[in-house]
This record gives sequence, C-alpha cells and structure tokens, in this order.
Amino acid sequence: MTAVDLPAVPRVLIAEADPWSRDLLKQVLLNVRCDARLDVCADGQHAATLLGEKTYDLILADWELPGVDGLSLLRSVRQKRRSLPFILLSSRNDSASVREALPLAPTAYLTRPLNMESLTQRLQDLLLNEGESVYCEIPPLAPGMTLSAFLERRREVCDGAPLRVDVKAAVQHSLGPEGLDLKQLEDQVHSDPQITAVLIAAANSAGYHGTPVQTLPEALHKLVPGQSMNLILGLALKHNVVLGDPGLVAYAERHWQLSQDSADYARRLARMLELDHERCYSACILHRLGDLALLRCLEDWRQGGGALDDQTIGECLDAFGAAYGSALRTRWRLPLELRQLIAGIYSLEGGVYSREALVVNLAVQMARLTEHEGLEELAGSKTARLLKVGLPELTRVRKT
Repeated sequence: MTAVDLPAVPRVLIAEADPWSRDLLKQVLLNVRCDARLDVCADGQHAATLLGEKTYDLILADWELPGVDGLSLLRSVRQKRRSLPFILLSSRNDSASVREALPLAPTAYLTRPLNMESLTQRLQDLLLNEGESVYCEIPPLAPGMTLSAFLERRREVCDGAPLRVDVKAAVQHSLGPEGLDLKQLEDQVHSDPQITAVLIAAANSAGYHGTPVQTLPEALHKLVPGQSMNLILGLALKHNVVLGDPGLVAYAERHWQLSQDSADYARRLARMLELDHERCYSACILHRLGDLALLRCLEDWRQGGGALDDQTIGECLDAFGAAYGSALRTRWRLPLELRQLIAGIYSLEGGVYSREALVVNLAVQMARLTEHEGLEELAGSKTARLLKVGLPELTRVRKT
C-alpha cells in the first residue's frame, strides 16, 4: 500500500492474545488514524475467520497467537495478497526466527518490547500520505440521552481514571544510560491510581504466571521494563486522560489527594504494626479509582454536548462512583485478595477481617479528617481498638 492508493478509511485487523498489549496496539493505531475501522481479536482462528470474511488494508498479528499462530496467518495472506501490509510482532529476536519469517515478506518484523516510536512511524507511513493528518470530531450525544442512562452504559466499558502524572515526563526522568530505572519509575508514578491499576492488571494477565501481583513494585518487576514503559506511555494516547472541565478537575484533585493521604497513612500504620505496607498502600491508592473513572466519563458527557454543574457532579459520584470502581476492578481482573482489601476500606461489618483490612479502613478515616478535627474520637473507634493502636500511635502516624 503506497501513498497513491491509500484507502479513504482503512480497515485494520489486530490479532494479539494479551489484552493489555492488544489495547496498546489499538491506541497507537487510533492515534495515527482515529477514523480507522478496527477488528480486534485474541486468537489466530478468529483472525483467520475474519480474514476470510473481510478485506483489510493492514494486519498486525502476534507470532505467538494461540491456535493459528501469526506466522501461519502471514503465510495464508501471502498466498492470496502478496502486497497486503502485514506487521508481524514477536517475542522472538533470534536469527533463526527472523530467517523463518523473512521469506514471507512481512512489511515489518517487530520484536518485543515494542519500540513505540518505530511502530508509530511504520503506521504513519502505511496509513497516511506525507504531511497528512486526520481529525475526528467528537460525536454528539444521541437524541434524548439522559445522564443516568449514559453513565449506566459507560460503566462496563469505561477506560478508567484520568491521569494524575505526566507520563512522558515520568518515563523520561526514569531513563538513564543503562535503560529504564524501575525504582525511579516507581517513584514517578506511584501516586497515580490509573497507572497503578493498569500495571497490576497487566502483570496478572494471561501472559504472566505465578503468585498474583498486588502492588506497583511487584508489577514493575514482573513486567518486562520495556512493556511497563509502553503501557504507561500508551495511557497518554487515550481519549480524555486529561480533564478539561474546571469543575471535574477540582473533584479529581480532591479524590487524588484523599487517595494519596490514605495510602501514606496506611503505609505508616502497616510498617508500625509490621504488616504488608505495600499492599496497604496499593489498596488505598486504588480505592477512589471508580470515582475518578466516573469523572472521566462525565468529561465525555460534557464534550458530547451534555449539561454539567457542580451539584450534578456530586450527585453522580454518590450514585455511580462505587459501582464504577467495582466494575473496573472486576473487568481488569485485579487479584481477589486486593479487591477484598479495598472492600475493607468501605465496610468492616460482619465476617472476620485481616489486620491489613483494619489498617486501610483506619487510614482512610484518618485521611478524611479535616485539619480542625482531632484524633481522639478515631482513637476510640472499633477499628483502632481491634488494631490496638491509641492516640499516641495515631498522632505519630499523622506527624511522620
């Protein structure tokens, strides 16, 4: 496909088994051609079926697809359309694998972790004429759409929270002469609920095995460094990751600060009690994820032409925030143990709760106190008594 025969609106097939890599490829491609018609699948047999039913202008496929692998797909395509652009992705960077693929003339053979700049340039060369860019207008709301119905529909498909951290600056700051410094990267992004949730979810996806990952440091060490960097940078490509409405920004700032204060208190309490402080920190930094995701959907509502004011934002958070959080944690398959720990933040009624659950519950209560409220009542609470911490310990945690 050359500049003279580019389709008006390209149809692209993405075949990738890992859900987070699949989403990353989708976002990179839509960032180049927001109008592209995309078909996305997770296994080779589905991809083969789609190839038999539709005509594509570009294919991106992973060699390691389950069922029919990407190389077999490429071989099948080349028997019918020798010039169809086909980008083959693979974890294999050995010379034998390259020699096996080259006779089938892939348009590009890209090894993991992907070089985002190289991939973007390839897509631009294949999907855009020189100097061309494509602008896609935000579609207006459907006639008669109510805010309640809009939020109900978005709950199961929302992309998560807006970003708190400038991801490009964070990654740049973490790159050194020897590559990505994981500790530096953790320090740069640990306050961002969206990044934390996505990396934990990615580290627990089908491509990774072993003990479930529940914290950001564990996720960064389980993922290949380049994959962590790509996932983080990929988040910046998504729609409305930076809020534009001042009212929504104000609410987001409050939720981010509550999450951060809760997480800091939880870490100090857990360390004092010799508990797993990283798990406690993780649960607290994530516990407002649903509210933040809701704010991002409200930005979509506003941009689609919907009315929005401060009272409406507050009412929507009360009505939908918890449900959004639960839906996201389930859909992203965050570990059950982590979800249970987050649940302990909201309720300790009935059942037997771990000491970590008591810690996160108490930490959030501390974070919600105003600067004029003392710790005396909190020190006498059931949670504090069960943990056997009193006013001196809480005072020390607050002042640390």
